[in-house]
Amino acid sequence: MVVAVGRVLFAVLFVVSGVLKLVDLTATAKDLAAHVVLPSVVSPYADQIAAFTGMPFEQILAIAAGATEIICALMIALNFGARFFAVVLMLFVLVATFYYHPFWDVSSSRHVDDTIQALKNLSLVGALLIIAGFPRTPRDAADLTLGERQL
Repeated sequence: MVVAVGRVLFAVLFVVSGVLKLVDLTATAKDLAAHVVLPSVVSPYADQIAAFTGMPFEQILAIAAGATEIICALMIALNFGARFFAVVLMLFVLVATFYYHPFWDVSSSRHVDDTIQALKNLSLVGALLIIAGFPRTPRDAADLTLGERQL
């Protein structure tokens, strides 16, 4: 019961973050355009996707980012494929940390803030590793916590 409540409380952060990204899609797309630089190898494909959808690629990325956060968080909260979605969310957090919090740039005026945000994201990655490594079934968890004997 405690683990289930913890999963739900953990998921709230990502659900709210994802919803806020989708509610103000224009600002999210503008923010992504300012931070994310696509490699030249990917650019032709991004242009094709943008032409196919009729939306700027940054807006598609904004929708994908918000949806990823919401879907992964809900699946973790509901314990439906929680291990898989924890890994997906972990990769998302690592990529976001790389693009948005360059703590290694000591000349930046945001160095202290970026370092704190990167450390916060590192702790989220740690929590996601715990979720990804947590046993699948309540029976497995009981075996680990109660030290049940094997006959």
